[in-house]
Amino acid sequence: MGRKQLLVGTAILAGANILTKCMGFFYRIFMSNYIGAEGMGLYQLILPLYTLAWSITAGGFTVTVSRLTAREHARGENGSIGRIVKQSASLCLLLSILLSCVLFWGADWIALHVLQEPRTALSLRLLAFAIPFMSVGSCLRGFFQGLQQMTVPAFSQILEQLLRIGSIYLLAGIFVPRGLEYACFAAVCGIVLGEAGAFCYTFFHYLHKKRRWKFIRKPAISSGACFSLILSMAIPLSAIRITGSLLSTLENILIPQRLALYGSSSQEALASYGELTGMVMPLLMLPSAFLMAFSVSLVPEISEACAVSQNNRIRRTVSASLLLTSILGAGSACLFAVFPREICYVVYGRSNLGQLLFPLAFLCPLLYGQTTINGLLNGLGEHFFLFWSHI
Repeated sequence: MGRKQLLVGTAILAGANILTKCMGFFYRIFMSNYIGAEGMGLYQLILPLYTLAWSITAGGFTVTVSRLTAREHARGENGSIGRIVKQSASLCLLLSILLSCVLFWGADWIALHVLQEPRTALSLRLLAFAIPFMSVGSCLRGFFQGLQQMTVPAFSQILEQLLRIGSIYLLAGIFVPRGLEYACFAAVCGIVLGEAGAFCYTFFHYLHKKRRWKFIRKPAISSGACFSLILSMAIPLSAIRITGSLLSTLENILIPQRLALYGSSSQEALASYGELTGMVMPLLMLPSAFLMAFSVSLVPEISEACAVSQNNRIRRTVSASLLLTSILGAGSACLFAVFPREICYVVYGRSNLGQLLFPLAFLCPLLYGQTTINGLLNGLGEHFFLFWSHI
Protein backbone atom coordinates (compact mmCIF):
# COMPACT_ATOMS: atom_id res chain seq x y z
CA MET A 1 0.00 0.00 0.00
CA GLY A 2 1.40 3.40 -0.94
CA ARG A 3 0.91 6.94 0.20
CA LYS A 4 -1.95 7.46 -2.25
CA GLN A 5 -3.93 4.55 -0.81
CA LEU A 6 -3.21 5.76 2.73
CA LEU A 7 -4.57 9.21 1.89
CA VAL A 8 -7.60 7.81 0.04
CA GLY A 9 -8.43 5.46 2.91
CA THR A 10 -7.98 8.25 5.43
CA ALA A 11 -10.18 10.60 3.38
CA ILE A 12 -12.97 8.02 3.19
CA LEU A 13 -12.87 7.25 6.91
CA ALA A 14 -12.47 10.93 7.82
CA GLY A 15 -15.47 11.86 5.72
CA ALA A 16 -17.50 9.14 7.43
CA ASN A 17 -16.23 10.20 10.88
CA ILE A 18 -17.07 13.86 10.30
CA LEU A 19 -20.49 12.97 8.92
CA THR A 20 -21.29 10.58 11.78
CA LYS A 21 -20.04 13.07 14.38
CA CYS A 22 -22.27 15.76 12.89
CA MET A 23 -25.13 13.28 12.90
CA GLY A 24 -24.19 12.41 16.48
CA PHE A 25 -24.46 16.08 17.44
CA PHE A 26 -27.92 16.22 15.93
CA TYR A 27 -28.72 13.06 17.86
CA ARG A 28 -27.46 14.52 21.15
CA ILE A 29 -29.16 17.88 20.61
CA PHE A 30 -32.42 16.09 19.82
CA MET A 31 -32.10 13.92 22.94
CA SER A 32 -31.11 16.83 25.19
CA ASN A 33 -34.17 18.77 24.05
CA TYR A 34 -36.42 15.80 24.79
CA ILE A 35 -34.96 14.40 28.02
CA GLY A 36 -32.97 17.36 29.40
CA ALA A 37 -29.57 17.47 31.06
CA GLU A 38 -30.58 15.01 33.79
CA GLY A 39 -31.73 12.48 31.20
CA MET A 40 -28.46 12.96 29.30
CA GLY A 41 -26.60 12.29 32.54
CA LEU A 42 -28.55 9.05 32.99
CA TYR A 43 -27.70 8.01 29.44
CA GLN A 44 -24.03 8.94 29.93
CA LEU A 45 -23.84 6.68 32.99
CA ILE A 46 -24.55 3.69 30.74
CA LEU A 47 -22.10 4.57 27.96
CA PRO A 48 -18.90 3.78 29.94
CA LEU A 49 -20.21 0.24 30.47
CA TYR A 50 -20.92 0.04 26.75
CA THR A 51 -17.35 1.14 26.05
CA LEU A 52 -16.04 -1.35 28.61
CA ALA A 53 -17.97 -4.16 26.90
CA TRP A 54 -16.39 -3.20 23.57
CA SER A 55 -12.95 -3.10 25.19
CA ILE A 56 -13.33 -6.61 26.61
CA THR A 57 -14.87 -8.29 23.58
CA ALA A 58 -13.43 -6.46 20.56
CA GLY A 59 -11.06 -3.62 21.45
CA GLY A 60 -7.87 -5.62 21.01
CA PHE A 61 -9.15 -7.84 18.22
CA THR A 62 -9.99 -5.03 15.79
CA VAL A 63 -6.42 -3.73 15.69
CA THR A 64 -5.04 -7.29 15.75
CA VAL A 65 -7.05 -8.33 12.70
CA SER A 66 -6.15 -5.11 10.91
CA ARG A 67 -2.42 -5.49 11.57
CA LEU A 68 -2.23 -9.22 10.77
CA THR A 69 -4.33 -8.82 7.63
CA ALA A 70 -2.03 -6.05 6.38
CA ARG A 71 1.08 -8.09 7.20
CA GLU A 72 -0.11 -11.30 5.51
CA HIS A 73 -1.38 -9.39 2.49
CA ALA A 74 1.97 -7.63 2.08
CA ARG A 75 3.71 -11.02 2.15
CA GLY A 76 1.29 -12.46 -0.41
CA GLU A 77 -0.08 -14.98 2.12
CA ASN A 78 -3.76 -14.30 1.48
CA GLY A 79 -4.68 -17.85 2.43
CA SER A 80 -3.90 -17.09 6.08
CA ILE A 81 -6.21 -14.08 6.26
CA GLY A 82 -9.42 -16.14 6.34
CA ARG A 83 -8.12 -18.23 9.26
CA ILE A 84 -7.10 -15.10 11.17
CA VAL A 85 -10.52 -13.49 10.72
CA LYS A 86 -12.44 -16.68 11.51
CA GLN A 87 -10.58 -17.40 14.74
CA SER A 88 -10.70 -13.77 15.87
CA ALA A 89 -14.44 -13.48 15.18
CA SER A 90 -15.10 -16.74 17.04
CA LEU A 91 -13.22 -15.49 20.11
CA CYS A 92 -15.09 -12.17 19.95
CA LEU A 93 -18.45 -13.97 19.73
CA LEU A 94 -17.68 -16.23 22.68
CA LEU A 95 -16.57 -13.33 24.89
CA SER A 96 -19.54 -11.18 23.89
CA ILE A 97 -22.11 -13.90 24.67
CA LEU A 98 -20.59 -14.46 28.12
CA LEU A 99 -20.54 -10.73 28.86
CA SER A 100 -24.10 -10.26 27.57
CA CYS A 101 -25.35 -12.92 29.98
CA VAL A 102 -23.58 -11.22 32.90
CA LEU A 103 -25.02 -7.82 31.95
CA PHE A 104 -28.55 -9.11 31.37
CA TRP A 105 -28.89 -11.16 34.55
CA GLY A 106 -26.88 -8.78 36.73
CA ALA A 107 -28.48 -5.54 35.51
CA ASP A 108 -30.28 -4.79 38.79
CA TRP A 109 -27.14 -5.32 40.89
CA ILE A 110 -24.96 -3.26 38.53
CA ALA A 111 -27.48 -0.42 38.42
CA LEU A 112 -27.85 -0.32 42.21
CA HIS A 113 -24.32 -1.00 43.46
CA VAL A 114 -22.03 0.11 40.62
CA LEU A 115 -23.85 2.98 38.90
CA GLN A 116 -25.90 3.73 42.03
CA GLU A 117 -28.82 4.66 39.78
CA PRO A 118 -31.62 2.01 39.77
CA ARG A 119 -33.30 3.67 36.78
CA THR A 120 -30.56 2.34 34.48
CA ALA A 121 -31.39 -1.37 35.05
CA LEU A 122 -33.93 -1.64 32.22
CA SER A 123 -31.54 -0.03 29.73
CA LEU A 124 -28.66 -2.27 30.81
CA ARG A 125 -30.71 -5.38 30.04
CA LEU A 126 -31.47 -4.10 26.57
CA LEU A 127 -27.84 -3.10 26.02
CA ALA A 128 -26.80 -6.74 26.51
CA PHE A 129 -28.33 -7.62 23.12
CA ALA A 130 -26.09 -5.11 21.31
CA ILE A 131 -22.78 -6.57 22.51
CA PRO A 132 -22.46 -9.60 20.15
CA PHE A 133 -23.28 -7.47 17.10
CA MET A 134 -20.83 -4.79 18.21
CA SER A 135 -18.04 -7.26 18.96
CA VAL A 136 -18.08 -9.38 15.80
CA GLY A 137 -18.84 -6.36 13.60
CA SER A 138 -15.78 -4.52 14.97
CA CYS A 139 -13.62 -7.57 14.27
CA LEU A 140 -14.81 -7.74 10.65
CA ARG A 141 -14.18 -4.03 10.18
CA GLY A 142 -10.57 -4.68 11.19
CA PHE A 143 -10.30 -7.02 8.19
CA PHE A 144 -11.30 -4.28 5.74
CA GLN A 145 -9.07 -1.75 7.50
CA GLY A 146 -6.12 -4.11 7.14
CA LEU A 147 -6.68 -4.22 3.39
CA GLN A 148 -6.95 -0.40 3.33
CA GLN A 149 -10.47 -0.81 1.89
CA MET A 150 -12.17 1.77 4.08
CA THR A 151 -15.46 2.08 2.20
CA VAL A 152 -17.19 -0.74 4.11
CA PRO A 153 -16.14 0.46 7.61
CA ALA A 154 -17.08 4.01 6.63
CA PHE A 155 -20.57 3.15 5.40
CA SER A 156 -21.19 0.84 8.35
CA GLN A 157 -20.53 3.80 10.68
CA ILE A 158 -22.96 5.97 8.75
CA LEU A 159 -25.62 3.25 8.72
CA GLU A 160 -25.22 2.71 12.46
CA GLN A 161 -25.70 6.41 13.18
CA LEU A 162 -28.69 6.68 10.83
CA LEU A 163 -30.41 3.79 12.61
CA ARG A 164 -29.73 5.38 16.00
CA ILE A 165 -31.19 8.71 14.96
CA GLY A 166 -34.17 7.13 13.23
CA SER A 167 -35.02 4.95 16.22
CA ILE A 168 -34.91 7.77 18.79
CA TYR A 169 -36.98 9.94 16.45
CA LEU A 170 -39.65 7.23 16.19
CA LEU A 171 -39.54 6.00 19.78
CA ALA A 172 -39.12 9.24 21.74
CA GLY A 173 -42.80 10.14 21.56
CA ILE A 174 -43.72 6.71 22.93
CA PHE A 175 -41.24 6.31 25.77
CA VAL A 176 -40.27 9.83 26.93
CA PRO A 177 -43.71 10.66 28.45
CA ARG A 178 -43.33 7.58 30.68
CA GLY A 179 -40.31 9.05 32.50
CA LEU A 180 -36.52 9.28 32.30
CA GLU A 181 -36.06 5.52 32.76
CA TYR A 182 -37.97 4.81 29.57
CA ALA A 183 -36.46 7.77 27.74
CA CYS A 184 -33.05 6.25 28.37
CA PHE A 185 -34.43 2.89 27.23
CA ALA A 186 -35.45 4.46 23.91
CA ALA A 187 -31.92 5.80 23.41
CA VAL A 188 -30.45 2.34 24.06
CA CYS A 189 -32.88 0.88 21.50
CA GLY A 190 -31.03 3.06 19.00
CA ILE A 191 -27.71 1.52 20.06
CA VAL A 192 -29.01 -2.03 19.59
CA LEU A 193 -30.57 -1.36 16.19
CA GLY A 194 -27.50 0.57 15.02
CA GLU A 195 -25.07 -2.20 15.98
CA ALA A 196 -27.25 -4.91 14.44
CA GLY A 197 -27.63 -3.02 11.16
CA ALA A 198 -23.91 -2.21 10.93
CA PHE A 199 -22.99 -5.85 11.61
CA CYS A 200 -25.32 -7.19 8.91
CA TYR A 201 -23.89 -4.74 6.37
CA THR A 202 -20.27 -5.57 7.23
CA PHE A 203 -20.86 -9.34 7.35
CA PHE A 204 -22.53 -9.33 3.94
CA HIS A 205 -19.55 -7.57 2.38
CA TYR A 206 -17.09 -9.88 4.13
CA LEU A 207 -18.82 -12.96 2.70
CA HIS A 208 -18.75 -11.37 -0.76
CA LYS A 209 -15.03 -10.57 -0.43
CA LYS A 210 -14.22 -14.06 0.88
CA ARG A 211 -15.91 -15.74 -2.08
CA ARG A 212 -14.01 -13.54 -4.54
CA TRP A 213 -10.57 -13.82 -2.95
CA LYS A 214 -10.92 -17.35 -1.52
CA PHE A 215 -9.03 -16.51 1.65
CA ILE A 216 -9.70 -19.89 3.24
CA ARG A 217 -7.63 -21.88 0.70
CA LYS A 218 -4.30 -23.30 1.89
CA PRO A 219 -3.48 -21.03 4.82
CA ALA A 220 0.26 -20.78 5.36
CA ILE A 221 -0.16 -20.66 9.12
CA SER A 222 -1.47 -23.55 11.24
CA SER A 223 -4.52 -23.24 13.47
CA GLY A 224 -2.46 -23.43 16.67
CA ALA A 225 0.12 -20.91 15.49
CA CYS A 226 -2.64 -18.58 14.30
CA PHE A 227 -4.42 -18.81 17.65
CA SER A 228 -1.23 -18.05 19.57
CA LEU A 229 -0.38 -15.14 17.28
CA ILE A 230 -3.83 -13.60 17.71
CA LEU A 231 -3.72 -13.90 21.50
CA SER A 232 -0.16 -12.54 21.73
CA MET A 233 -1.36 -9.31 20.11
CA ALA A 234 -4.97 -9.13 21.28
CA ILE A 235 -4.30 -9.65 25.00
CA PRO A 236 -2.05 -6.59 25.55
CA LEU A 237 -4.24 -4.48 23.25
CA SER A 238 -7.38 -5.60 25.09
CA ALA A 239 -5.67 -4.94 28.42
CA ILE A 240 -5.04 -1.35 27.28
CA ARG A 241 -8.70 -0.89 26.37
CA ILE A 242 -10.07 -2.65 29.45
CA THR A 243 -7.82 -0.80 31.90
CA GLY A 244 -8.63 2.53 30.28
CA SER A 245 -12.35 1.78 30.27
CA LEU A 246 -12.34 0.65 33.91
CA LEU A 247 -10.51 3.77 35.04
CA SER A 248 -12.78 5.95 32.88
CA THR A 249 -15.87 4.19 34.24
CA LEU A 250 -14.66 4.73 37.80
CA GLU A 251 -14.03 8.40 37.06
CA ASN A 252 -17.44 8.85 35.46
CA ILE A 253 -19.19 7.19 38.39
CA LEU A 254 -17.29 9.34 40.91
CA ILE A 255 -17.98 12.70 39.23
CA PRO A 256 -21.74 12.93 39.97
CA GLN A 257 -21.27 11.26 43.37
CA ARG A 258 -18.61 13.78 44.45
CA LEU A 259 -20.68 16.70 43.15
CA ALA A 260 -23.66 15.46 45.15
CA LEU A 261 -21.52 14.97 48.26
CA TYR A 262 -20.13 18.51 48.18
CA GLY A 263 -23.23 20.63 47.81
CA SER A 264 -25.13 19.75 44.63
CA SER A 265 -28.44 17.93 44.63
CA SER A 266 -28.51 14.58 42.85
CA GLN A 267 -30.40 16.20 39.94
CA GLU A 268 -27.89 19.05 39.66
CA ALA A 269 -24.93 16.65 39.85
CA LEU A 270 -26.36 14.44 37.10
CA ALA A 271 -27.11 17.52 34.96
CA SER A 272 -23.55 18.86 35.37
CA TYR A 273 -22.16 15.46 34.50
CA GLY A 274 -24.32 15.33 31.38
CA GLU A 275 -23.12 18.77 30.29
CA LEU A 276 -19.45 17.85 30.67
CA THR A 277 -19.37 14.36 29.15
CA GLY A 278 -22.39 14.46 26.86
CA MET A 279 -22.01 17.94 25.36
CA VAL A 280 -18.64 19.66 25.93
CA MET A 281 -16.25 16.71 25.46
CA PRO A 282 -17.83 15.53 22.16
CA LEU A 283 -17.58 19.11 20.90
CA LEU A 284 -13.91 19.26 21.92
CA MET A 285 -13.15 16.04 20.04
CA LEU A 286 -15.07 16.94 16.88
CA PRO A 287 -12.02 18.32 14.95
CA SER A 288 -10.14 15.09 15.68
CA ALA A 289 -12.47 13.06 13.43
CA PHE A 290 -9.87 13.23 10.66
CA LEU A 291 -7.08 12.13 13.01
CA MET A 292 -9.10 9.18 14.28
CA ALA A 293 -9.50 8.00 10.69
CA PHE A 294 -5.83 8.70 10.06
CA SER A 295 -4.84 6.66 13.11
CA VAL A 296 -6.87 3.67 11.88
CA SER A 297 -5.23 3.90 8.43
CA LEU A 298 -1.75 4.18 9.96
CA VAL A 299 -1.92 0.69 11.50
CA PRO A 300 -1.97 -1.29 8.22
CA GLU A 301 0.30 1.25 6.50
CA ILE A 302 3.05 0.94 9.12
CA SER A 303 2.50 -2.83 9.46
CA GLU A 304 2.99 -3.38 5.74
CA ALA A 305 6.11 -1.22 5.70
CA CYS A 306 7.55 -3.19 8.63
CA ALA A 307 6.72 -6.51 6.95
CA VAL A 308 8.82 -5.63 3.89
CA SER A 309 11.46 -3.58 5.83
CA GLN A 310 10.74 -0.23 4.13
CA ASN A 311 12.25 2.02 6.82
CA ASN A 312 12.25 5.19 4.73
CA ARG A 313 8.53 4.78 4.15
CA ILE A 314 8.02 4.47 7.91
CA ARG A 315 10.06 7.63 8.62
CA ARG A 316 8.16 9.68 6.04
CA THR A 317 4.81 8.51 7.39
CA VAL A 318 5.74 9.29 11.00
CA SER A 319 7.05 12.80 10.18
CA ALA A 320 4.03 13.75 8.09
CA SER A 321 1.62 12.37 10.71
CA LEU A 322 3.11 14.33 13.60
CA LEU A 323 3.27 17.56 11.60
CA LEU A 324 -0.38 17.28 10.57
CA THR A 325 -1.45 16.48 14.13
CA SER A 326 0.45 19.45 15.59
CA ILE A 327 -1.17 21.90 13.18
CA LEU A 328 -4.69 20.60 13.80
CA GLY A 329 -4.25 20.43 17.59
CA ALA A 330 -2.88 23.97 17.91
CA GLY A 331 -5.51 25.41 15.56
CA SER A 332 -8.38 23.74 17.40
CA ALA A 333 -7.08 24.87 20.78
CA CYS A 334 -6.96 28.48 19.59
CA LEU A 335 -10.47 28.31 18.13
CA PHE A 336 -12.05 26.85 21.29
CA ALA A 337 -10.12 29.18 23.61
CA VAL A 338 -11.01 32.37 21.74
CA PHE A 339 -14.69 31.62 20.98
CA PRO A 340 -15.91 29.16 23.65
CA ARG A 341 -19.24 30.83 24.44
CA GLU A 342 -20.04 31.59 20.81
CA ILE A 343 -19.35 28.01 19.70
CA CYS A 344 -21.49 26.51 22.48
CA TYR A 345 -24.32 28.90 21.65
CA VAL A 346 -24.24 28.02 17.94
CA VAL A 347 -24.15 24.26 18.60
CA TYR A 348 -26.34 23.86 21.68
CA GLY A 349 -28.02 27.24 22.10
CA ARG A 350 -26.37 27.49 25.56
CA SER A 351 -23.50 29.97 25.84
CA ASN A 352 -22.95 29.10 29.54
CA LEU A 353 -21.29 25.84 28.46
CA GLY A 354 -18.38 27.97 27.27
CA GLN A 355 -17.06 28.13 30.84
CA LEU A 356 -16.44 24.38 30.61
CA LEU A 357 -15.10 24.45 27.05
CA PHE A 358 -12.51 27.20 27.63
CA PRO A 359 -10.18 25.40 30.12
CA LEU A 360 -10.49 22.12 28.21
CA ALA A 361 -9.50 23.78 24.91
CA PHE A 362 -5.82 23.70 25.89
CA LEU A 363 -5.90 19.89 25.96
CA CYS A 364 -6.48 19.65 22.20
CA PRO A 365 -2.81 19.24 21.15
CA LEU A 366 -2.32 16.50 23.75
CA LEU A 367 -5.57 14.63 23.04
CA TYR A 368 -5.12 14.78 19.28
CA GLY A 369 -1.43 13.87 19.50
CA GLN A 370 -2.25 10.78 21.53
CA THR A 371 -4.68 9.62 18.83
CA THR A 372 -2.02 9.73 16.10
CA ILE A 373 0.78 8.27 18.21
CA ASN A 374 -1.44 5.33 19.20
CA GLY A 375 -1.90 4.48 15.52
CA LEU A 376 1.84 4.69 14.85
CA LEU A 377 2.79 2.53 17.84
CA ASN A 378 0.10 -0.05 17.08
CA GLY A 379 1.47 -0.33 13.55
CA LEU A 380 4.98 -0.85 14.95
CA GLY A 381 3.75 -3.55 17.31
CA GLU A 382 4.61 -1.64 20.50
CA HIS A 383 1.61 -3.01 22.38
CA PHE A 384 3.21 -3.46 25.79
CA PHE A 385 4.64 0.07 25.76
CA LEU A 386 1.15 1.38 24.95
CA PHE A 387 -0.28 -0.66 27.82
CA TRP A 388 2.01 0.82 30.47
CA SER A 389 1.79 4.37 29.11
CA HIS A 390 -2.01 4.25 29.13
CA ILE A 391 -2.06 3.11 32.73
